[in-house]
Amino acid sequence: MIDQQTDPATGAAAVEPVVSLETIWIDRARSGDIQAFERLYRLHVSRINGLCVRMTGDHDVAEDCVQETFIKAWRALAGFESRASLGTWLHRIAVNVVLQRRRLPARREVSMDELSESQSGAVEALWQFDTPVEAAELEAAIGSLPAGARDVLVLTGIYGYDHAEVAGMLGIAVGTCKAQLHRARQLMRDRIEHGVKRRQT
Repeated sequence: MIDQQTDPATGAAAVEPVVSLETIWIDRARSGDIQAFERLYRLHVSRINGLCVRMTGDHDVAEDCVQETFIKAWRALAGFESRASLGTWLHRIAVNVVLQRRRLPARREVSMDELSESQSGAVEALWQFDTPVEAAELEAAIGSLPAGARDVLVLTGIYGYDHAEVAGMLGIAVGTCKAQLHRARQLMRDRIEHGVKRRQT
């Protein structure tokens, strides 16, 4: 039976808001419940992995970044403000981890045929071309972008963050973020169209 109380403003019966399972897991994890944190991990790990793969271009490095992201999240969970999205908070941690990893020695670039369908699928709707373009071609073009342009494109075009959010994550000005996105889109179009023409010859 739902516990109803009277809303003092309207006099109508007020129903307590439904608490999501994620919120329950967050509260339990904050109190040290590892199983609750594992549920949060399973809920978010796929998207965090996709972000790390695209930003690093290396599955091995991405895997390390994912693990480091969740280790940092576990340690900092007490400071997470539940009015914000846990997914966004995890993305911010992941972006910081990737940027820190870039200070390490150079690494191999990932082969585009290693990307899973779930990672490639999110890219297909970003651009429309006169000639059909394979998702792997889009992923390859993204992977070939300069790091700054790639970061902005991935976070805005694929994960849907606005320029202010992305600028905050990457530690750059909003104007720089917009310029990087414009650069990324132009480079993407040039590289995709070049690939299409090459296939047609």
